[in-house]
Amino acid sequence: MDKVDIFTDGGCSGNPGPGGWAYVALADGKMISYSSGGEAQTTNNKMELTAVIHAIEDVSLLGAQKLSISTDSQYVKNGITTWINNWKRNGWRTSSKDPVKNRELWEELDKLNAEHDIQWNWVKGHAGIKYNEMCDSLVRKEMDKYLK
Repeated sequence: MDKVDIFTDGGCSGNPGPGGWAYVALADGKMISYSSGGEAQTTNNKMELTAVIHAIEDVSLLGAQKLSISTDSQYVKNGITTWINNWKRNGWRTSSKDPVKNRELWEELDKLNAEHDIQWNWVKGHAGIKYNEMCDSLVRKEMDKYLK
């Protein structure tokens, strides 16, 4: 398996609040893996990061050489492709000198990103993109587990 396309999503009911994450992985246009999970008390951004981390960890076990990750989170896409370089240079501080939120997740994602050949893509959420919508549905089911 040469390339795997991954769609991820995360969300919360309230922020913070009950949250969920999900990913769907495809090879040659066919779904090969998907997973989801959640937490009783979390944030949107933590769930977005958790989805991507789980996806990379799980799919790397399948032996894929290249990953294409599509996320509807500008926070994840811009964070891993641009902002993280400055954060590391500034001792994990933002441009306003505040500590980077979710640092432990960013450090984990940074390590995974360095170990894999990943293309990062942003997609518009709730725009009818099949696998992004599937992830959103899985996220809602995870949140519902904590809302009942």
